[in-house]
Amino acid sequence: MTIEERKERAKTTIFKAVFPSTTNHYDTLFGGTAMQLMDETAFITATRFSRQRMVTVSSDRIDFTKPIPAGTIVELTGRVTSIGNTSLKVRVEIYVEEMYSMSREKAVSGEFTFVAIGENKLPVEVIK
Repeated sequence: MTIEERKERAKTTIFKAVFPSTTNHYDTLFGGTAMQLMDETAFITATRFSRQRMVTVSSDRIDFTKPIPAGTIVELTGRVTSIGNTSLKVRVEIYVEEMYSMSREKAVSGEFTFVAIGENKLPVEVIK
């Protein structure tokens, strides 16, 4: 399988409903909750690509461009954007959808770096 085919197969999409228990006093999704969901999506994407133990080592600039209100649906998409020897980067975007209309907008985006580790918890090659 080529690298491009692996990247395509690793694309991950997760949907979540935004409930009041995950919102702040402005009735919008907590930024920390959004980042947690993004890291989880990125982890799944990285693992699906490499099929190895992956750990988050950094997150690059995360841009919050639209608020995510309670009572909406979010779609998180993860895509592998670059691959090194022992690490890879995953771009995650969050789209917010109104529950009862066709409205859909990108609300948050960011990039996460992961390293593949072996049983001894030391870095190993991402692609065997």
